[in-house]
Amino acid sequence: MGIVGVGIDVCDVERLRETLLRRPGLVDRLFTPGESRRRMESLAGRWAAKEALAKALGAPAGLAWLDAEVISTESGRPEFSLTGTVAARAAELGVDRVHLSLSHDGGIATAIVVCESTGIS
Repeated sequence: MGIVGVGIDVCDVERLRETLLRRPGLVDRLFTPGESRRRMESLAGRWAAKEALAKALGAPAGLAWLDAEVISTESGRPEFSLTGTVAARAAELGVDRVHLSLSHDGGIATAIVVCESTGIS
């Protein structure tokens, strides 16, 4: 029991905006319908969160970006909804709790992820 992995990532908001304008189909490959309706700063935070989660899970090949959705609780706190390839990798590592912190300021979005095995599953 304890920390299984930690990941951190940053995303330049304007760079993401320019990339998505050049390749509009990319939105549907990276973000769920619920995520894609958000402001660009929020999308950048969600992209950084997905990258940070992949790092915390050991960055294995084959993770599908849509299998990790960043949702907001009623209080506005971000958390992950894991399905498919990402949920399978988390289970393989014994991860039963994922902590997520997002921030954006000055054109940069940041995400920190901590994957934990509490032994309470």
